[in-house]
Amino acid sequence: MARSHPRLIVALDHPTLREALEVAGKLAGLADIFKVGLELFNAEGPAAVRAVSDAAGPVFYDSQLMDIPNTVAGAAASITRMRVAMFNVHALGGVEMMRAAARAAADKADELEVPRPLVLGVTVLTSLSEEDLRGLGVTRPVREQVVALAQMAREAGLDGVVASPHEIADIKQACGSDFVVVAPGVRPEWAGRGDQKRVMTPLQAAEAGADYVVVGRPITQADDPAAAASRITRELAGP
Repeated sequence: MARSHPRLIVALDHPTLREALEVAGKLAGLADIFKVGLELFNAEGPAAVRAVSDAAGPVFYDSQLMDIPNTVAGAAASITRMRVAMFNVHALGGVEMMRAAARAAADKADELEVPRPLVLGVTVLTSLSEEDLRGLGVTRPVREQVVALAQMAREAGLDGVVASPHEIADIKQACGSDFVVVAPGVRPEWAGRGDQKRVMTPLQAAEAGADYVVVGRPITQADDPAAAASRITRELAGP
């Protein structure tokens, strides 16, 4: 059976909607999903999600919610109204908070008769190393921390997690092959790491079992974003 390769999420980490749409327009049909993160959303608001969705394709709102369950539930319902394909919450918010987000998204989607967005749990940021975690008081190794948070997310009813490609195999073993893993920290050999510490190439992430990979600057800051996206898609498909 042929191996299915990960879907490509392009991170539109831009300060203005004009810049984001300029890049997204060049990538329509090449990227599977476009990530609208904190920089763009806080600059432009929900209009950014609607504009990117209308112009280029489905949106992953990298919301990174973390608050008391009632507040997160309300935010999850509001996000679902924006018709996003997926959004996330911080797994460190706990099972009750994650469960509230999942239920609120499902209830609002049913009410509006729209597809339910995938709800994901953020595990450990790819900018953090094991030494960084120790500085935060987390004594167990990164892999154990990530897997523990992933198991909490599954218990809470989330669809999957956001995690470094280095932890994908352990997550799949602990949570099942159907549990979605969205992998940031994916950098082709021909691009720099930026501020990421736990990284893999697109091919390595695909072989590790990623369902989605998130790539930003190697595509969006390339001289030819469409060519860069096509090159990464070929790498994801493997030799």
